[in-house]
Amino acid sequence: MFFFYGTLRHAPLLRAVLGRDPGPLEPARLDGHEVRWIAGQNVPMIQPGPGEAQGLLFEPQPGDAERLDAYELGFAYGTRRHSVSAATGRVEAEIYFPDEGAFTPGPPFELQDWVADWGPMAVSAAAEFIGRFAAGEPLDRLEGFFSAMQARGWARELARAGAPTELRTPGNPIEITRQREGFDGFFRLRHFDLRHRRFDGSWTEPFTREVFAGFDAALVLPYDPAQDTVLLIEQLRLAVALRGDPHPMTLEPIAGMIEAGETPETCARREAVEEAGLDIGALHLIGRVYPSPGYSTEFHHCYLGIADLTGADKRIGGAEGEHEDIRAHVLPLDAALDLVASGEVNVAPLAMMLLWAARHRDRFRSSA
Repeated sequence: MFFFYGTLRHAPLLRAVLGRDPGPLEPARLDGHEVRWIAGQNVPMIQPGPGEAQGLLFEPQPGDAERLDAYELGFAYGTRRHSVSAATGRVEAEIYFPDEGAFTPGPPFELQDWVADWGPMAVSAAAEFIGRFAAGEPLDRLEGFFSAMQARGWARELARAGAPTELRTPGNPIEITRQREGFDGFFRLRHFDLRHRRFDGSWTEPFTREVFAGFDAALVLPYDPAQDTVLLIEQLRLAVALRGDPHPMTLEPIAGMIEAGETPETCARREAVEEAGLDIGALHLIGRVYPSPGYSTEFHHCYLGIADLTGADKRIGGAEGEHEDIRAHVLPLDAALDLVASGEVNVAPLAMMLLWAARHRDRFRSSA
């Protein structure tokens, strides 16, 4: 028997972890304990304290405990046996406690708040995690990729906002008939059999496609209106080298993966500090776009960021532990536009963002 006091009380999450409907669960309580948020994180912890911890009792079927352990161990939790109170009397149950001293408790945990802010993302990440675990992927490898799974789940939530459909056809005309195995790593390659509805209302014959499952990213082009300069970053890109390009160092905007629960604006500011040592002032939305919608889920939230670029030229940045070696270039906006014309700027998002900056530069310079 298990006693769930935290996020596993959320039925969709428990279904994702078990891979089946758990059925009705019996309410219970653990006296002398309290449930709190972990400080700075989006999950709860249980600890001794006044009052009682409310929860649900779950009777596992064969294979359930292995899935539950796999999911919880990734959060540094292990089971302890306690006696809990239910309507039918006292019951001995396994309870997931955090490792001793692993976390700092925060305020009291409320499940409905967690569901509102984190529920759909957590369900998506859990489904990917457990699906890969059930397929035999090692736990240590899965735990290293869990932040990527959460980011993919968060991207699905950001995607729900959609975009206007004044010209294009609204709705989803796709029917997936089979999902095949694909590559699973930090990134994923999905392999589908599908069909879709044509413009004349008929359906295509089934066909096969592959889709690269990436993330949402925030991109920012720093602009100094007082000096009419921009900051570009230069770094090595493996894909450019694999294509056979003799010059795999690319010029790009500052960019980074949006972490689960993070707004694109927060990500843009964080990456500006990490990659170029810049504190960005006002952020102006350039656009929200798919760079390669034919085969990739990757989505870009693009911004112009007002910044003082004095002293930022040739600054070296990058995240420790991510093998990043990034050099900043500060140059006049017109000189950057010349690089677009010459082809040296050959990364599409940067070219788009520079052209947008040129179109709107007058209003930023007039208020500088």
